[in-house]
Amino acid sequence: MPTVASILSDLKSKGSEQTRKIYARHGMDPERVYGVSVANLKVIAKSIKGRQDLACELYATGVMDAMYLAGMVADGAKLTPDQLRQWVEGAAGLQMIAEYTVPWVTVENAQGRALALEWMRSPVEHIATAGWCTYAGLLAIRPDEALDFAEIESLLGTIVREVASAPNRVRHAMNGLVIAVGSYVQPMLARAKAVAGAIGAVQVDVGETACKVPVAVAYIEKVEAAGRIGKKRKTLRC
Repeated sequence: MPTVASILSDLKSKGSEQTRKIYARHGMDPERVYGVSVANLKVIAKSIKGRQDLACELYATGVMDAMYLAGMVADGAKLTPDQLRQWVEGAAGLQMIAEYTVPWVTVENAQGRALALEWMRSPVEHIATAGWCTYAGLLAIRPDEALDFAEIESLLGTIVREVASAPNRVRHAMNGLVIAVGSYVQPMLARAKAVAGAIGAVQVDVGETACKVPVAVAYIEKVEAAGRIGKKRKTLRC
């Protein structure tokens, strides 16, 4: 049966210097990255599916590849709010974990919305970013009747007021929330487009990458043209 030690050994053997450098350019602490491709992580994830205990142990290693794998395997509904807080705190220096892995599991939790709102208020950039990404994820998977439109309106107002002065990755996540509102919440499409127009092209330092920050207006209009406004996702996991 796979153990943390055996999986870490497997991950290390599958890592490549090229992939490690790519991850580093995308904001990952290179000292905590083996450089395993997502394709290889998916193969390993299938072999340990359902191993909640193992997923938690893998996350606790602090190795980015193992933490990302943990997010593929863990059932967020079974994690406690305190465990999720530990997960978000442990994502410091690991952009992919804060913006993808933590939201993946948090949206599955009954306290996901409360945690997202709590994290958004954090002065710590990666925690606040995880909060905005988590809330955007909730919009993508929860039915409209389960959403608080007044709360979403308030968050959109916050974005208009604060996006220009927010920390770098928080700006990126705020822009993503505007896109999520426009793309997934049909009744708020017009409002999202208005906010997208107000904030314009959000400036984010993406480091030494070719990544581009999507212009919210253009992105929402593209989804609208494809007839996919309001189409919810089953899961956030890629």
